[in-house]
Amino acid sequence: MPPKAVIIQPILMAGVMAFLMTALITYLNLGFPPDYFARWMKAFVIAWPAAAIAAYIAIPVARRATGRIVVWLEARGY
Repeated sequence: MPPKAVIIQPILMAGVMAFLMTALITYLNLGFPPDYFARWMKAFVIAWPAAAIAAYIAIPVARRATGRIVVWLEARGY
């Protein structure tokens, strides 16, 4: 992956995840009040940077764990 993509991809992935999750959690907590969209966007603006930081931490861990799981599965013939 090109160096710029290594930086951009986690930010975009985190944005999509934060967008969807804040929509769901805001709905589950509040239903659809008249100010739903404003509350959702406030939650999203807070969640996106947090999710981006989490993505930078989680991606290398997930990559290593995936490699180990694949090696383990292949050793067992799966």
